[in-house]
Amino acid sequence: MRVVILCGGESPERDVSLASGPPVARALLERGHEVVLVDPAAAEPVPAGPLRPGDAVDGFVVAKEPPSLAERQQWRRRMHASLTGGPVLELLRGADVVFLALHGGWGEDGHVQALLEMAGVPFTGADSAACSAAWHKGRAQALLGAAGVPVVERELWRPGDGQVPRDGQAPGGGRMPGDGEVPEGVARLVAAGPVVAKPVADGSSVSVYRVDSPSQLARVAADVRASGAELMVEPFLPGREFTVAVVGDEALPVVEIELTTPVFDYAAKYQPGAVNEVCPARIAPDFASRLQELARRAHRALGFGDDSYSRTDFRCDARGEPMCLEVNALPGLTTTSLLPLAATGAGWTYPDLIERLLGLASHRVAEHRVTRPWPAV
Repeated sequence: MRVVILCGGESPERDVSLASGPPVARALLERGHEVVLVDPAAAEPVPAGPLRPGDAVDGFVVAKEPPSLAERQQWRRRMHASLTGGPVLELLRGADVVFLALHGGWGEDGHVQALLEMAGVPFTGADSAACSAAWHKGRAQALLGAAGVPVVERELWRPGDGQVPRDGQAPGGGRMPGDGEVPEGVARLVAAGPVVAKPVADGSSVSVYRVDSPSQLARVAADVRASGAELMVEPFLPGREFTVAVVGDEALPVVEIELTTPVFDYAAKYQPGAVNEVCPARIAPDFASRLQELARRAHRALGFGDDSYSRTDFRCDARGEPMCLEVNALPGLTTTSLLPLAATGAGWTYPDLIERLLGLASHRVAEHRVTRPWPAV
């Protein structure tokens, strides 16, 4: 097939996405497909292609820190222009399928999926509704809890937004720090501490903080206030961490993430050797089956179907009970990412995984097959 790979984009995960695109391209070329790599946020949106089997593809290395978002508005303007008109849109329409290797931001919150749906372009992964449901962690947690997936108590807070409780007092007395007063629920969780504070809509563990005191919370608030980000504050879970991928209707082997840091942050995720990731996880078979069933239930609860894939993250509380942290609609596809590791545990090679993800969208592709040549870009 003729496949356009969308990577890069405008989110804090831009570098991760740029690192996902080349191995996806190499895998598709190995399986005999024709490929074009497109970064819709770049000034030159087509870094490579059309590529044919046997062609070389340059890689991309993820830095230790997320990219600066100083150019984010420009990235978004370019991305919107690319996906709604002009030669890039014609390139997308001329493909048999668009392979989404975008992570975070518009690539994972449903924006790009909605634009492709309106343009009648088939793509891999979940539809716009499922992506939107999974992206906002607060709403997703509410849906998951209603479906019987265990989740922790959580509070949402936009620092400095002026929405304050009646007295702004932390339990036991003492005013919590910050521009505006901290909501009562957040103050209570911090007092019981420790907690984890993270953006309610973001990925790759960007800006995830462990908070042990009100003074630490004040520093976190100062860090995020300028961006206007909404935080989700939840109890810190001290137990083991696991993740389970679901591809179509199949739950892959459980991966355990053995941490050397309090939280699985951006640097730990994308620097080789920063953490130990074990697949299959060294756990009892009945516990592995339980995690896999919870991942399937989470997948379905947020609207993911048998033509899509997801990765659900869990962390255990002090009693060893697993709690669902989030569901990822477009998990990373770099060579060190967790979904490819889970695929290896299932006996799949990396090209096997990419071919399966492409195959999930086969019914959309069948309705769209075209025979005209690639348009020039």
